[in-house]
Amino acid sequence: MADPILVLNTGSSSIKYELIDPHTRERSAKGLVERIGQEWGRLTHVGGDGRPYVRDRPFPDHGVGLDAMLEAFAAAGPALDPVAVGHRVVHGGDRFGAAVLIDDEVVASIEELAPLAPLHNPVNLTGIRLALKTFPEVPQVAVFDTAFHRTLAPQAYTYAVPREWGVRRFGFHGTSCAYVSRRAAELLGRDPSGLNLIVLHLGNGAGATAVSGGRSVDTSMGMTPLEGLVMGTRSGDVDPALAGYLERTRGLDARQVEHALTHRGGLLALTGTSDMREVRARDDADARLALEVYTRRVRKYVGAYYALLGRVDAIVFTGGVGEHDAATRAESLAGLDRLGITVDPALNGSAPAGERTVSPPGAEVAVLVVPTDEEGEIALQTLAVCSP
Repeated sequence: MADPILVLNTGSSSIKYELIDPHTRERSAKGLVERIGQEWGRLTHVGGDGRPYVRDRPFPDHGVGLDAMLEAFAAAGPALDPVAVGHRVVHGGDRFGAAVLIDDEVVASIEELAPLAPLHNPVNLTGIRLALKTFPEVPQVAVFDTAFHRTLAPQAYTYAVPREWGVRRFGFHGTSCAYVSRRAAELLGRDPSGLNLIVLHLGNGAGATAVSGGRSVDTSMGMTPLEGLVMGTRSGDVDPALAGYLERTRGLDARQVEHALTHRGGLLALTGTSDMREVRARDDADARLALEVYTRRVRKYVGAYYALLGRVDAIVFTGGVGEHDAATRAESLAGLDRLGITVDPALNGSAPAGERTVSPPGAEVAVLVVPTDEEGEIALQTLAVCSP
């Protein structure tokens, strides 16, 4: 591998990593250290020979987890000698509109932005600090989920609230949107500059983004990832007066309400499970209602973004649900025939995975399924920052 880049995605209790050649997108290794800080954990590492290297033991903190990753490379290969390290960072606020080389000032800024993403930025920063110690001579790059949406116009990111609050829409899943919108243009054989797309990233977290000419013009997630579509455990859009009402009637403070909307909302609140596969497998009133609420919200955003864009060339599904759940794709676009948006039942249900077109041949609006590759996109952006 000519220019291997180590991509690190440090979560609250995990470290996901891949060693990638950004020129070919070839992976020579990938792995996951999970359940960090819990009674037991697992490292799963797959090297060039494709055979899993698994170790079950406690990982008290992320430092021990990163050491375990290094041990896995030493034991199972390949040799770990990256030309750069790319880090996923969730929130770049209004400071970072592109990937940046990490220095002390960038580290300080990521830390200062932690109140906007308290569950993500601090642990992203833990991974950065550990990697800086482990690879002190290797360039390290921060790639921000919010950066793709820095092209939003003021009328798209401004909330009608007191200016002194200093809040605005930022948007998320930007790394995924950047890859998926560019790949959709390639599949359509079109220049991205002339395309209008609606990207539907449907996973445990879910968001809709209107993309025009390769630029984000509106997106459903807001100042935080809580706004917008119904998700696995996040409510999506609710009346802002809900917090005050629950304080008066249930004695809940704002932090308790925010926690519930983030961790106990969405599909979990409606069905008792956050897993769309489990909801689909059921046939009861709660599950049916949840599916209708979920897909109706997606359909509403598709219609809204169609109106904003004026013309739509393609709807692009990605994320775990978007890629694998044919019924959700069909139900989310049902009744939009007058807009030129239709799904072919045979094409939609014919393949369980992979890139494909699921709209009828010659449809006015193409409907595509494009599996995302956030790690590959991080590697590509890291290379761009480090290239002379």
